[in-house]
Amino acid sequence: MAAVRRGSKISTDSDTLALLGKKQVLKRRFGFWSLFAFAVCELITWETVLALFSQGLENGGPAGLIYGFLIAWLSTLSVYTVISELASVAPIASGQYFWVYMLAPSGYKKISSYMIGWLTSLAWIATVATESLFAGTIVQGLLVLNYPSYTIQRWQGTLLTWAVILVNIFVNVITPGLLPKFELLIMTLHLCGFVTIMVTLLTTSEIGTSSSVFLTALDKGGWSSQGLSYCVGFLGNVATFVGADASVHMAEEVENAALTIPRAICAGMIINGLIGFAMMITVLYCLGDSASVSETKTGFPFLQVFVNSVKSRGGAVGMGVVVLILTWACSTGITTTASRMTWSFARDRGTPFSRVLSRVSKRTKVPIFAVFAVTGLAALLVLIYIGSAAAFNDVISLTITGFYGSYFLPCAFLLWHRVKKRILPYGTRPGDGEKPRAQAVGDLEIQNQLYWGPWHIPGVLGIINNTYACLYMIFVIFWSVWPPVTPVSAETMNYSIVVTGGLLIFSVIWYFIRGRNEYNGPVIEEDVAPIVRRAGSIIAI
Repeated sequence: MAAVRRGSKISTDSDTLALLGKKQVLKRRFGFWSLFAFAVCELITWETVLALFSQGLENGGPAGLIYGFLIAWLSTLSVYTVISELASVAPIASGQYFWVYMLAPSGYKKISSYMIGWLTSLAWIATVATESLFAGTIVQGLLVLNYPSYTIQRWQGTLLTWAVILVNIFVNVITPGLLPKFELLIMTLHLCGFVTIMVTLLTTSEIGTSSSVFLTALDKGGWSSQGLSYCVGFLGNVATFVGADASVHMAEEVENAALTIPRAICAGMIINGLIGFAMMITVLYCLGDSASVSETKTGFPFLQVFVNSVKSRGGAVGMGVVVLILTWACSTGITTTASRMTWSFARDRGTPFSRVLSRVSKRTKVPIFAVFAVTGLAALLVLIYIGSAAAFNDVISLTITGFYGSYFLPCAFLLWHRVKKRILPYGTRPGDGEKPRAQAVGDLEIQNQLYWGPWHIPGVLGIINNTYACLYMIFVIFWSVWPPVTPVSAETMNYSIVVTGGLLIFSVIWYFIRGRNEYNGPVIEEDVAPIVRRAGSIIAI
């Protein structure tokens, strides 16, 4: 097993995990390249650009999309750089709620960690529902292209989404050992599909002018100023990069996790940003008749762009199938991540039925009950789509406000600690800095000290980046609750603040009703307690 340096020692991944209070129970299947493929395929940036570009086109226009993409890409890279620093300090599947407990002031550790645990878990479950629905409804869009008489029915879209979820369960429960190879295969298709579709569009479409792409602004949302329209449309670009922390929740299945996870996240962000930007420019140059694109019966404007460009329904269907396969594969990986997040929170007694959800199959080393739980809840969420597509958008909205809310708190706490210079350099020997404070955790009296991991941005550059990331997240959270058009009606209202706020209120209420009696922060497991007793821990600074 790969070695990781912690303090003055060289230790295995299992030893590093033991210092975080956990016994190794999952199988470490992923190396750098397979995790890099996983990180790339979970973002599927160029595919998401195609699926969501219409939102920014309506509010901001082509110019707003182009410049907004660059801002979102570089700013999100800043955010995930901080997330990578945290993952290097504590590479554990728990992710955000563990880091919050690790960094928060002592009086706020339990409740803030509990709230972030709920927020992160449900945001990932909502993402399973959203990505699976995208795959299911793309199938319907392809049916419309192939059979013009076919009329889209939402109940059929829900059934197709359930079929997607069933395949996701099969891959995660029956063939988990194939996941690393599967991700490498999908990354190859991701890159080859990008080249094929971009070249096809550029060689078959009527190419627009540079001014129509880089200098054309639109405000079809009816906002009072173009600047306001830009900000509202900016959320489409933000959504393109949501969920890059998927690799974090795979930490206990990754070799040399403290280095591999940061490298995979940042490399995946850079690669996806480059090809996503290229696809954004391509689709805007090849947009053609914008009216037919915005009014398409397929439900996905990019499918209409394909038809308008290649002038062949069969060719457009073939291009659409590539996007479908990649979207479906993405939903499979998201299911993996969501199950690991739910399993880790249950392991720390943060969820109902925690004893069941925290079980791991002895044969496959997979938390099977957590897989069934997240997919079952996602399938129930998709039922909302039958009643109202607009109501299901509130589920989608949780993926932005929920994720960015879960990122902000640990990143803000990290900034506080690094400004106060309370984090010792990587490789520091215990006792070189401030004497660790002894605190009781369960029945253990342990020494607590925080060290940087092997991957971080040092000095003032790290503080500047951390500060910018926090400010950017506040900006995104603020605009994520705005409706897409004005005047606002019940149909167009953005209820994300109600959904996310309601979730946080529920977690607080449940905490005081039952959670505070069951959840005491990350549990130090009995099998590793002697290691923690000897070496100390970072979960209660």
